[in-house]
Amino acid sequence: MKFDAQWIAFITILRKEVRRFTRIWVQTLLPPAITMALYFVIFGTLIGSRIGTMGGFSYMEFVVPGLIMMSVLTNSYSNVVSSFYGAKFQGSVDEVLVSPTPNYIILLGYVLGGVTRGLIVGTIVTLLSLFFTDLQVHNVAITVAIVVLTAMVFALAGFINAVYANSFDDISIVPTFILTPLTYLGGVFYSISLLPEFWQGVSQLNPVLYMVNVFRYGMLGVSDVDVGFAFAGVIVCIVALFSYSLYLLESGKRLRN
Repeated sequence: MKFDAQWIAFITILRKEVRRFTRIWVQTLLPPAITMALYFVIFGTLIGSRIGTMGGFSYMEFVVPGLIMMSVLTNSYSNVVSSFYGAKFQGSVDEVLVSPTPNYIILLGYVLGGVTRGLIVGTIVTLLSLFFTDLQVHNVAITVAIVVLTAMVFALAGFINAVYANSFDDISIVPTFILTPLTYLGGVFYSISLLPEFWQGVSQLNPVLYMVNVFRYGMLGVSDVDVGFAFAGVIVCIVALFSYSLYLLESGKRLRN
């Protein structure tokens, strides 16, 4: 398959994914914006004023990067898992798999569709946060890099979940019992320096902690983890998840009837 044809196939899949969630923006883009606005009001304004400072910043300034990252990763994940499972359930994925389109092109199309939704929602949440606090960016390159890489990690995780799901109920199990606890315990609302030493060690097993803290470092210049180590871990996760996702596509397990 020539490069031009591969590019057309990639753009077609990506465009389909973007049109899918923008067409129903009331269901895909508006709810997370409203949810995050409520977080800003409750945790940032009402509760944050009583908490005081954290990490040398007001609680609102501290919590905003975590909430932005939370919106990015949850939406990147949910977009791919719902889209690809829907295609698998309807049987339309079979038509794509038997086409001459390389599997990595198919995978990239779905993953970057999820990344696009995550970044759009993250941008909306960032703009909303400006009504509650003055944002600052300590390092633009780190901020942009980690948010894109994080969106890729969770988009790939959503793809794997979609492949293994046998029903629409299955695509909600991982977000409910794994993704949500990891996010809430990932330093979004607090610094792990507040925890006892044992729980600090336990928290360091949570991959979301590293993503949130690198993003917070990019914006505020403070982090509970080593930024270089966190970046390396995220890249390793992307390589591992991409390789496994590609293996699932090429093997056709749980995809072809």
